[in-house]
Amino acid sequence: MAKINDFNFAGKKAIVRVDFNVPLNEKGEITDDTRIRGAVPTLKKILADGGALIIMSHMGKPKGKINHKLSLSQITSAVAAALECPVKFAQDSADAKSQADALMPGEVLLLENLRFHPEEEGKPVGIEKDDPNYDAAKKEMKTRQTEFAKTLASYADVYVNDAFGTAHRRHASTAVIADYFDDDHKMLGMLMEKEVTAIDNVMKNAQHPFTAIIGGSKVSSKLAVIKNLLDKVDNLI
Repeated sequence: MAKINDFNFAGKKAIVRVDFNVPLNEKGEITDDTRIRGAVPTLKKILADGGALIIMSHMGKPKGKINHKLSLSQITSAVAAALECPVKFAQDSADAKSQADALMPGEVLLLENLRFHPEEEGKPVGIEKDDPNYDAAKKEMKTRQTEFAKTLASYADVYVNDAFGTAHRRHASTAVIADYFDDDHKMLGMLMEKEVTAIDNVMKNAQHPFTAIIGGSKVSSKLAVIKNLLDKVDNLI
């Protein structure tokens, strides 16, 4: 995998997975832009090199359906202000090929909420797990997820993942899309590198007694982490 600081984006189109799942008030105004500001160093690096930028993110939990209250169109002006340049908007993340192809060096395209498409998360919609047809629906959705990831990958020459909060999920825009770029053309963004390095330093240089506190509503998604920590920590809460 390439290193972002060693890569020259000149003349390249880069598609970057960020986490712009920012809180909005009833008027659709951002109440905390921390996540946008956190991605700026990565995005500005690409633009400064002379690359074109395609930004993709999710917002909220629309569950595979269009929900205008969760549209990323609401944050376009905030992203433009953070990057200090105009930002174009693609109303459908799965149908933005022509807009991506038309991008010139230094230009920016923000894709609509990825989770408006159920293929992003890869979960069948409208069918319960106890339904006898669920397995077939899940298999079909995985095929559709692959095609969605291929479509996103077709927009760019380079893939950058700077969305630490969703990096553990096997979604189209995180894990699946990476399969369609060779090691020299996919990399972690600066925010992601910072987080990974911080965790690595803690795990390798921890002072004892070492206590880990695990939080979150989905226990099932934490089991692998908990198991991995058991022989490394003195206390686990």
